[in-house]
Amino acid sequence: MRQYPQSIEQVIKWFSKLPGVGYKSAERMALKLIDMPEREVDQFAQSMIEMKQKIRACQQCNGISDTQLCEVCADPMRDKTIVCVVEQSKDMIAIERGGGYRGVYFVLGGKLSPINGVGPDELAFDKLIEYVTSAKVVEAILATGSDVEGEATAIYAGRILRAHVNKVSRIAYGVPVGSSLDFADEMTLMKAIDGRREY
Repeated sequence: MRQYPQSIEQVIKWFSKLPGVGYKSAERMALKLIDMPEREVDQFAQSMIEMKQKIRACQQCNGISDTQLCEVCADPMRDKTIVCVVEQSKDMIAIERGGGYRGVYFVLGGKLSPINGVGPDELAFDKLIEYVTSAKVVEAILATGSDVEGEATAIYAGRILRAHVNKVSRIAYGVPVGSSLDFADEMTLMKAIDGRREY
């Protein structure tokens, strides 16, 4: 037999579309589903459907949430005068895991990449300006990646934020150059936040 039955091949194909999952890993996952009780497979499928139906953008920070306000924005103990600008929700989660940052966030929804057709209009820069103006933000911390696109995004964000906040800072380069924030450990991220500089 040269390949699995069509129903299994379909599942392997879908798993292979996930980032970092090749054919062999997708094959193992699909075969594991066959061994699982049907009830567990149903729960797994239902949890994916619920996630897709419930997840939305937080009304304030643009991050992922299953309520109108995410947990950070809804927390009255957070310092709303400091906003950390990140590319994606996963970057916000990575910084939160460090446990030391007590400000709020704003998620741009990506990074500038003209080659891939991502310009300022495709990201949430207008919403960012509305946010910092209405929330009377004093400092904006630019926590985009240190790759070329991340740097370009930070430069652009810094330029438009300077007219609206007292201080624009950039996270320190404790994060390895060319890497993504979600691959950095918590201590490295906290050192990067603590060592931020005027930008």
